[in-house]
Amino acid sequence: MTGAVSAADVVAALRAAGTTVATAESLTGGLVAAALTDVPGASAVVRGGVVSYATDVKASVLGVDPAVLAEGGAVQDRVAREMALGAARVCGADLGVATTGVAGPDPQDGRPVGTVFVAVARAGQELDRVEVRELALTGDRAAIRAATVAAALALVSEIMGRSADVDGASGWTRGVGGAEDSGRARR
Repeated sequence: MTGAVSAADVVAALRAAGTTVATAESLTGGLVAAALTDVPGASAVVRGGVVSYATDVKASVLGVDPAVLAEGGAVQDRVAREMALGAARVCGADLGVATTGVAGPDPQDGRPVGTVFVAVARAGQELDRVEVRELALTGDRAAIRAATVAAALALVSEIMGRSADVDGASGWTRGVGGAEDSGRARR
C-alpha cells in the first residue's frame, strides 16, 4: 500500500460493502470518529463511538476484562482487541476499531511514549482473531495522535481490501443481531 489512506477512502469502501463501523478510542480521544464523520455520507456507515480515556471506562462501557487491565494496564494488544469488540457490540456495528497507547508526555503503565495499539474487529469475532497492530511512534503528542488515526484508518482499509480481494465483493453480510462473517476463508 502506498501513501496515506484517507477517511474518505475508508468511508467509500465501507459504503460499497454495506458495512458499518464504530470506534473505541483512548489516546485519540475521538479523532478517528471525527475523521470518519468529517466525510459527507459517513452517516450511512458510522454507528457511533466511545471515548474511553479512563481505564475504568474501558471495563465498564466496552467490557474490557478488569483483570487484564489490572495486570498489564490499558496499553496492550489484548486491551485494544477487547475495545474493538466492545465498540462493535455497544454500537451495533459490523466493525469496531480501537486505539490505545501513550501519546505523552510521560510513559504509562510501564510503556514508553509512542507505544500504540490499533485493532479492528468484526462483531462477535473470537478475541484471538481480532486484527491488532503495535506501533512505535515518534514525535510530540499531536504527531503521535495523528499517526495513530492514520494507522487505524489504514488497518480498516487493509481489512476491507483483503475482504474484497478474497471474495470479489465485500465479504460482509448483516446477520440478525449484528454482523457475521460470510464464512469464506480469510488470509
